[in-house]
This record gives sequence, structure tokens and C-alpha cells, in this order.
Amino acid sequence: MSVDYTEDSIRSLDWKEHIRLRPGMYIGKLGDGSSADDGIYVLLKEVMDNSIDEFVMGYGNVIEVVVNDKEVVVRDYGRGMPLGKVNECVSKINTGAKYDSKVFKKAVGLNGVGSKAVNALSAKFKAQSIREGKTKIVEYVRGELVNDAPIEPSKEKNGTIITFFPDEEIFGNYHYIYEYVEEMLWNYVFLNSGLTIIFNGQKLHSKNGLRDLLEHNINGNGPILYPIIHIKEDEFECALSHSSRAYSEEYYSFVNGQHTTSGGTHLTAFKEAIVRTVRDFYGKEFETSDIRTSIIAAISIKVQEPVFESQTKTKLGSQHIEPGGQTVRNYVNDIIKRNLDNYLHIHSETAEAMYRKILQSEKERKDMAGIKKLARESVKKASLHNKKLRDCRIHLNTNHEKRLETTLFITEGDSASGSITKSRDVQTQAVFSLKGKPLNCYGLSKKIVYQNEEFNLLQAALNIDESLENLRYNNVVIATDADVDGMHIRLLLLTFFLQFYPDLVKAGHLYILQTPLFRVRNKKESIYCYSEEERIKAIAKLGPNPEITRFKGLGEISPDEFRHFIGTNIRLDPVILRRESSVAETLSFYMGKNTPQRQVFIIDNLRVEEDVLIEPKVA
Repeated sequence: MSVDYTEDSIRSLDWKEHIRLRPGMYIGKLGDGSSADDGIYVLLKEVMDNSIDEFVMGYGNVIEVVVNDKEVVVRDYGRGMPLGKVNECVSKINTGAKYDSKVFKKAVGLNGVGSKAVNALSAKFKAQSIREGKTKIVEYVRGELVNDAPIEPSKEKNGTIITFFPDEEIFGNYHYIYEYVEEMLWNYVFLNSGLTIIFNGQKLHSKNGLRDLLEHNINGNGPILYPIIHIKEDEFECALSHSSRAYSEEYYSFVNGQHTTSGGTHLTAFKEAIVRTVRDFYGKEFETSDIRTSIIAAISIKVQEPVFESQTKTKLGSQHIEPGGQTVRNYVNDIIKRNLDNYLHIHSETAEAMYRKILQSEKERKDMAGIKKLARESVKKASLHNKKLRDCRIHLNTNHEKRLETTLFITEGDSASGSITKSRDVQTQAVFSLKGKPLNCYGLSKKIVYQNEEFNLLQAALNIDESLENLRYNNVVIATDADVDGMHIRLLLLTFFLQFYPDLVKAGHLYILQTPLFRVRNKKESIYCYSEEERIKAIAKLGPNPEITRFKGLGEISPDEFRHFIGTNIRLDPVILRRESSVAETLSFYMGKNTPQRQVFIIDNLRVEEDVLIEPKVA
């Protein structure tokens, strides 16, 4: 069929229309808040970045953040936007002070887009600037100016107050997860010495920068093998150690205060510099993997006019520290070489501990070589892609942005996996089918990953053997029945990931699929309910004597119905490792030897429903 291509085919969109039509260009993926990189958190980050840039320039050492349901308020005590330009600063693309490198030398936001994207993608948006005894307020609805208040006197301290409500037309029935917000804000204080952030009344402050960040995040990896090495020089800072339990590498990387979750030139340079320095110090050509296995590190660098690979700024593309200046690679290498080499010469106990760890990794790698070879052959023999894994088509496409949409459902039983397979989006959703209950792997070595068929096939499907960077699916979803057996399978899978791949959980890739417990319907409408409270509301809405179905297993839900639960309305519970959580202690309590303490916990947390479903409350 031919389509006319004429002058009438050409459209010009204004700024807010373009942002709302193509939000992914500005904030990455949308999401409902269940993932830490969902768009609603990017909106908060864009507002925070402006306040942080004020702090970096020396204005305002306190930022107040309030998240109340769907309302977000950020108040800084910087200079405040120039009162005559408040409207332009939040509603005109490519307008801002950050094009003037004298005003904002090493800012995060450089493109004059961030606050405008927040404005356009918010149902309500309000900006207030307080400056030198005067204030100016502008308000918008979905980017449309509805109140341009006159400048008035004010007794408040200088600064900017931004209030916004992400638009449900764009983000659906979203919700903020406070743990995600708190982690984002902690990163800001770790990277900005002297900054205090008050989040919903809680004070966040750091004295020791990236050393504090590493201590904050190191809990889940077990004890470290030597004291944290902390290096600060010029515009570069890093902290590193080796964990006694982790099997892979874990990095936290930042540029100008921005969390570059996808790394970039600075992180690549850091990894290379560590390997080169260690080899030179010990005078041995160790394998790269032996040096970096179980390393945990944080790195921060400040770059003038940074170039990121997308508006969401998750990967640095800059080759130089400043235009025409030293390369990022040489800059990082020089600092690491000089400081790490000196540190190891001075601290002989640390040098010895690192040396023992490298030799241990070397021995384990050689011991595992034969087992891994057999495991790979086992994967081929099992015809993974035909039997255990129903893959999605997106992996034929190398587009990284599209891969952010990929999901792997891990389920058990032919009926459940069959229903999901028939109802999934074949472009982005894959299904891995378990055969019965997996092994309780608590306390076992990583050899079991390759010797146990289920675990071997699962890690091969995920492609996480060598590095989390190779993860094939952005979302890994455990989809089991809501009965006792389903809960047990869920617990065994959580044990597998926490025991061998805790960084996958820490990075926010692991979820639990919520499926409805009830269907309430009459001749006109069906309502799916995920709790007893929702069931009561559905009955009230549909009137007397509706038909009520209690789902007790995924296999009971038809593929046609399943499409409602794994499509745009999917409900996912993220598996979150809270700050105070220790993976070792958690696994020992739930999966170790039966103890009186665990028996008391189970008894205290049991609840009994009318249809004799017994399950523990979410702890």
C-alpha cells in the first residue's frame, strides 16, 4: 500500500509535545517505579542535578527532598534562578546558564533539557525561585503554563523549590519505592563532601566520600580481605578492596556526581590501570580475571563539558578530561599507578592479602576450567534454546536501549510455563522453565552452578558466568505459584542468586511477579484482585452476587487472561537488599540449619486465610 508523502506530511512539534511523544529520548524507559532506572526516578534526578550543581559552585549545603505518594518536592538553598528567567529556565529547550563554562565548569546538566523534561512529563509542575528578598512562581499542567505569578517580596532564604507530579498518562499507575530514592540521595552525599540532604525528615551526610560509599554497599559481599584503599587526587577519587565471598566484580562509577551505571571511558581506564599497576608491583603477568575477581570499587571523576551517550547520562563517552586536554585514560592511569603502587609499598599487609587473593582466584580458575568445559557441553546437549528456554527475539538486535526492555520469566511446571509462553510478548519476553524444585545451594561452592543441571542452564541462559555486564535480560522475574510450594521455589531461587550473583540483585535486576489471587466478574466486567482488600472493593463495585474465582496456581490462569498480568499492567515486586541487610546473615537465618529463632519467626509471621491458604507475611 502506498502512502502519500507531501508537504502535509511534515509536522513541527513544540517542546512539550516532542518530549511527551518521545519520552524515551529524554528519560530512557518509562516503567511504573518498580525498577531503580524507571523514568520517575530520572525526573527526580534531573531536578536534583540542578541543585547539586549549585552546591558544587559553592552555594547552599542543604537540599530538602520530600516524596509523598506521587508528589515530589525538592528545595535547595542555592542562588535561585534569575527571577526574570524562571519561565524560560523550566520551559524553553536549550535555555540555561550551563552553556557558560565560567558559571558551571563541571556541571552534570549541560544540555538545557532536564527540568523541561520534568515539566512536560508532569501532570502538575511548579517552580519557585527565591532570590535577594524576592520570589517568583510559575505553574504548569503537562507543560502548559497556567500561572505566571508576578515577582513578590519574600523573607525566605535564597534558593529554588521544584514541585512535580509525574503524569499517570505517561507513567501509568506508578509508585515511588523509597529505598530507591534513598540510595540515589546517599550517592549524592557520598560524592559531595559537606552536603546534607534531608529526605522525608531523615538526614543524610557523609564525611569520608567514596570510602563511606563502599562501606555502605559492602555488607552484602561478606567481609573484605584488607582495609579499603582510598585514593583522592585532583578531580579523581576511588576506593577499593576485595571481598571474601563475591565471585564477580562490582563497581560504582560516577562522573561529575552522576551515577554512570553503564560505566564509560573512566571506568574502562580504571580497570586497565588496576591490572597494569598490580602486575608491575608484583612483577607477574597475572590473568586479568584473577586480579579483578571479587573486587569491589567506587570511582568518581570530574570532567569539563562531559559527553554522555544518552540524555539519561548513564555512560561517559568523553575521551578527554577537558577539551583539548589530557585523555581520560592517561589521567586515570597516572593517578592509579602512582598512588596504588605507593600504597602497596607502604602497607605490606594489604599487599600480602591482595597477593593471596589473586593466587586463590588463579587456583580456582584453573580448578574450574574442566568443570566449566563439561558444563558448556551439557548446555549444548540439553538443547537449551529449544527445551528450557523460550527466548525473545530482541537478542537478534544489538540496540542497547531495546535490551533494557527484555525480561526473563523463571517459572516451574509445564502448565505455568505454557501459559506464560503463549501469552508473552515474543519480542521482549523470554521464559525459562524449571523442572521441579531447585537445589538448596546455601553454603555450597560455585562448582555447584556448573555441576547442577538446573543452575548451569539458568546461568547460561542469563549469560552471567563471566560478568554481569553480559546479562542478557534487564529484568529477571521469578514467577511461581502463591502457595507453599511456590514460595519454597521462590526462596530457593533467591538463595541461588544471593549466594552466587548478589550483584545481580544489588543492581536491581531481580523481581517477583505478582499474579492475581481472585477474579471477580459479572456479565459486563472482570476485575482481577491481588489482595483481599481489592477483592472486597471489586465486589462493592460490581454489585450483588458476582462470580468469584480463587486462583491457586499459575497453570489455572488461561493464556488470554495471563496477557493482562505480564503486559503493560504487569506488577513486579523488586528484590531489594536494604542498607542494613547482610547477605550472609540473611541466608544463614532462612536457609541454614533449623534454629529456635527461625521457628519463632515462622510462627509469629504465619497468617491463615479462609480458604486454608497459609503463607508467611512479607518480612
